[in-house]
Amino acid sequence: MVLLATPTTSALEVAGPAEAFRMTTEKLAEAGRTRSRDYTIHLLSSVDTPTIESTSGISLVPHAFYPRYAGPIDTLLVVGGLDVWTGRDTPDLLTWLRERVAGVRRFGSICTGAFLLAEAGLLDGERVTTHWFFCERLAREYPALTVDPEPIFIRNGRLSTTAGVTAGLDLALSMIEEDLGLEIALRVARALVLYLRRPGWQSQFSSALALQAPTRLTFRDLPFWIIENLRETLTLESLASRLSMSPRNFSRQFAKDFGITPQRFVTELRIEMAKRLLGESTRSRAEIAAECGFGSVDAMERALKRG
Repeated sequence: MVLLATPTTSALEVAGPAEAFRMTTEKLAEAGRTRSRDYTIHLLSSVDTPTIESTSGISLVPHAFYPRYAGPIDTLLVVGGLDVWTGRDTPDLLTWLRERVAGVRRFGSICTGAFLLAEAGLLDGERVTTHWFFCERLAREYPALTVDPEPIFIRNGRLSTTAGVTAGLDLALSMIEEDLGLEIALRVARALVLYLRRPGWQSQFSSALALQAPTRLTFRDLPFWIIENLRETLTLESLASRLSMSPRNFSRQFAKDFGITPQRFVTELRIEMAKRLLGESTRSRAEIAAECGFGSVDAMERALKRG
């Protein structure tokens, strides 16, 4: 994971995503997934200075000036801030970006980092977003793009672009879910006291994360509680009782908010956790079946075949 900071970078837009990615290490350990790979984060500077002076006045110390970084890059995110820097006067950086992006699994921008990618020609023909204040300017200066000011972030294949400031955290959670599953994304979101999905950008989020995005505060904490209690018998009656609702009313409102029945929601979480643990932990199949609430290995195997 490489974060490339521009001279206008905001400290929050670096620290927020970096902390979310870093936190996966301890959350994987909590989940018993000892074989999962976590993230190694490298902060690169786009200018040759010993520190990055963020707009908040906090100095950031990069791991390297971008041309001196010779390591592999899986994910490359250009981090901007509450001002615009296009890199127009640094053609070597634009060339480096084009060359490195060609070999990465995914790339993107946080906030006004989109301007640097656009200047490098890496956003041509794409639907993108940036901080709302700069959307009109991005569209005017780079007419080959389609700029949408509404979403918090947009993911399209390998490319991701985000709106301003805390939207970088939303993108980080989306990538964590993609790489490590809903359970770990939920654990990170809860540790950071965040919603896992904010209203208004359903089309940019994965179907798994969309499951836990209720509009009613009544259900806000329920997915976290379910994740932490999958080994228990989670009947419709027990879930409804937890929220002091009748089973009928709970089931109807849950399906309306989540687009899925409570029973199927629990089953899908159990199946996903079982798949992850089977591949990424050293526990026995019996232990995994119990941890995921299947009751027996046979029941788990049947659910996995159906799922």
